[in-house]
Amino acid sequence: MARRDDWRERLTEADVAELDAALATSRRSGKATRELSREDFPLPTLTHKIDRWRGEVATGRGFQVLSGVPVTRWSQHDAETFFWCFGLHFGTPGAQNPQGDLLGHVIDTGESPELVRHYRTRVNINFHCDAADVVGLLCLQKAKRGGQSRIVSSVSVYNELVRRRPNAVDRLYQPFMMDTKGEGGVQYLPVRPCRYDGDHLRTFYHTDYFRSAVGFRGQPLLSLEDRIILDLYNEIAGSSDLYLDMDLQPGDIQLLSNHTILHARTDYEDFPEPERKRHLLRLWISLPARTPLATRLRTHRSRLGVAATAAGFKLGHAIRRATGG
Repeated sequence: MARRDDWRERLTEADVAELDAALATSRRSGKATRELSREDFPLPTLTHKIDRWRGEVATGRGFQVLSGVPVTRWSQHDAETFFWCFGLHFGTPGAQNPQGDLLGHVIDTGESPELVRHYRTRVNINFHCDAADVVGLLCLQKAKRGGQSRIVSSVSVYNELVRRRPNAVDRLYQPFMMDTKGEGGVQYLPVRPCRYDGDHLRTFYHTDYFRSAVGFRGQPLLSLEDRIILDLYNEIAGSSDLYLDMDLQPGDIQLLSNHTILHARTDYEDFPEPERKRHLLRLWISLPARTPLATRLRTHRSRLGVAATAAGFKLGHAIRRATGG
């Protein structure tokens, strides 16, 4: 894959002109960015390309990179407006945290990685998935050094794990506790890394947060065997013959399927000038349902189960705090 470039597509002059025209239309609407709809940002020609890119991410290779978004001549507000509306055309943007942020900013805030989610820091982020069908990034500024994106097929990692250690696979269908960094009022939530949706393997993996989750007395929640399995999974994901590195440039958009692609980020160093800090916009996007009714019902029940589990964990956490347990 590293020797190919068919996963990258550059916007044409006509595409960029259509984006500029759509931005002008959105300004005339007088609406705030979050109030804009697809109709306020018309893309009559690009819509057909977006349909193709969506299909590639959802049912093809699982990722797509676009280049040539003119962020260097747009204001940050224009870039935010474009990316928000691009998300509306691609699917449905969803909340990325309990505060309901729909358009995220990936930038180092200077906070401790021990206390906040790592996208708000400049530390290395190991392979993981995000809680949406698709994660989209628009690069506004790149780092002085580092900050590369690394992706790998979770299906390929799984198949290699089956080949190397088939007796370890069943553990991936059982919950791991995932550190929430206190978001949502709970310390951790149970997450099953693997499940099948019909004949398709779906993965939700986050090695950093599986490892950092601890009990109320600070006790580790992973067994030695759990750690060995995570180590092997990471070792496979980090195989140079499996992963693909990307050095995103200003104006690049990266679109990844969280169901079939794991992504990571190297640590980085920023330029000293605040306006030159590494900065990406992020969307978590749900795709239109094109699955059988039975699958949609299973997904709905799963989401209800996650919500009920979260509520139960929140109550349990509050009781343990109150009782010192």
